[in-house]
Amino acid sequence: MQKIILSPPPRIKVLEALGCIADNRIEFLKDKYAKVTSSLGTREYDVYVDLNRGVAYSSDNGTTYRNYIGYPIISFLMLKNTLPFNKKIAEALKGIPWKTLNEKYKKYALVEREILKMLKEKGISRKEVNEFIKTVMEKLREMKIVKLDSLPLEVY
Repeated sequence: MQKIILSPPPRIKVLEALGCIADNRIEFLKDKYAKVTSSLGTREYDVYVDLNRGVAYSSDNGTTYRNYIGYPIISFLMLKNTLPFNKKIAEALKGIPWKTLNEKYKKYALVEREILKMLKEKGISRKEVNEFIKTVMEKLREMKIVKLDSLPLEVY
């Protein structure tokens, strides 16, 4: 079986992770295991991260099917203080229906443009948001996380 190293996500996933945290949609059940509820509340994702072993699992579509570090893993790592967190931006992203926006615009760049407009209206500059995303993306690029095919037995 070949090892898949998760790639960095689309930039928008950093903002989606902040929104997830602001909405209190991540619940830690164990030190390395959490459940994340989707923005519309219709799905629940299992997330497992063990950075000592360099492995992660998440049942979100980005991680599962596209092999990138999905927003549930990013949220997890932010709350574990492994990735930077910005409370001001997070609070401004409360209540965003991410799935609805993704389906409406069909391109992450267009969703990001809309989110940046909304944040500007709330007094958060594009520059501040871009600098935060850049910092998180640099840290994600440095991480070598091997994708697990399933949750480890220790979770059960």
